[in-house]
Amino acid sequence: MLSQRQLMILKAIVDEFIQTAEPVGSKTLIAKYSLPYSSATIRNEMMDLEEAGLLEKTHTSSGRVPSIEGYRFYVEHLMDQKIEVSVEHEIANLIDVNSNLADVVKKSCEVLSKMTTLATVVLGPDASKQHLEHIKLFPINTQSAVAVFITDSGHTENRVFNFESEISIKDLQTCTDILNDRLKGTLIADIASKMDSLKPILAQSIVRYEVLFRAFLNAFNRFAEDYVYCSGQNNLLYHPEFANIERLKTMMSMLENNEWFDLVSQSNTTMVKMNERTDLIWYDDMAVVSSKFRVSDNEEGEMIVIGPNRMQYDRIVSLINAMAQAVEDLYRKR
Repeated sequence: MLSQRQLMILKAIVDEFIQTAEPVGSKTLIAKYSLPYSSATIRNEMMDLEEAGLLEKTHTSSGRVPSIEGYRFYVEHLMDQKIEVSVEHEIANLIDVNSNLADVVKKSCEVLSKMTTLATVVLGPDASKQHLEHIKLFPINTQSAVAVFITDSGHTENRVFNFESEISIKDLQTCTDILNDRLKGTLIADIASKMDSLKPILAQSIVRYEVLFRAFLNAFNRFAEDYVYCSGQNNLLYHPEFANIERLKTMMSMLENNEWFDLVSQSNTTMVKMNERTDLIWYDDMAVVSSKFRVSDNEEGEMIVIGPNRMQYDRIVSLINAMAQAVEDLYRKR
């Protein structure tokens, strides 16, 4: 068990290293953090913290840097999780209540990378495993309409159709009725293949059926995609930890192949569960903060922030929690 003095020194070292990326020595702690101890006392405590596995000594200076166990201890016992009310309002205002889920997932990913200055990945719910319940179509004019797709889980997606030529309201309604009659209960992933069998039926009932067929087919194809978005990869270039090109290539490859969502099952990772929705994982010299959000009883998504071990854990955890909660609140109220 650490003494109060050791706790104070460890917290100061982690806070300082996060800010500067430079090994921390006793003189810095006294000058910047006004620690009421002599340099000799602080150095002795730093040696004890190193023996406990919470600090590491670099080869380039006499200062210390946090180890993964040091970061773990810090977030479990020393970190304050808080976020300004103004930031919560800013997050809420950035999400358009009229947007479909895919757009919200993409926007949340972009906002997170901007606010954290790190790389972010957001995985939206996989609608392809759900069944179509109903289609509603709302004409705007003769060349555009809004289609609302509803699944058996209660999930909804909006799509705006802009047609190449004029389509009558009667044809729009007829097409919608046919699709509702023939596709209700169909797995979203199977709709595209089933649409081909409906071409002759649409051709008999609708004048410009090709235009409507293409519009609905494209909508279903997009609806069935996994909503995986990445943002802020270039932010990693500004962190000294990724100056090594091989290390950066590894990071980019993992981003490209969406390998971050499987890290929790790997044996060479260290994990802390921050709360019921948020985990913090250390992998090699990288840290991954992940937070889940639910948009219905059967649908779950996940957002993650990726960066060096030396990240502002208090701010990052607070931001990702606030973002996940904002997305969840938006869709729970629908």
